[in-house]
Amino acid sequence: MAKLISFDIDGTLEVGEPPGGITMELVRQVQDLGYLIGSCSDRTVSEQQRIWLDHGIKVEFTVLKHRLNDVKDQFPADKYYHIGDTEADRRASLQAGFDFRPVDDAVVQWLNGLSPQ
Repeated sequence: MAKLISFDIDGTLEVGEPPGGITMELVRQVQDLGYLIGSCSDRTVSEQQRIWLDHGIKVEFTVLKHRLNDVKDQFPADKYYHIGDTEADRRASLQAGFDFRPVDDAVVQWLNGLSPQ
């Protein structure tokens, strides 16, 4: 089965407000490793979709933060991760049964050549 990663946008991705440490190129690399990817944010779904479209990245899902559990229901996977920068991200991920990874930890791990186990 697949592994799935949900990205917060603001404070997490380089295109967020404020910008975060995860570049869109890094997202592409993770996707190339076979991870299902998408976003879970306080931004509207249409805003999230526009961001991904503007960067040429096809994602599996875009949801509001309080709907993260819907992603787990829709996409069977062995592991579920949510990467974010706030306590609200941590709470949303844990409530939905995702493993939470703080953005700074995820960046360091990936830059050292490790996949988000």
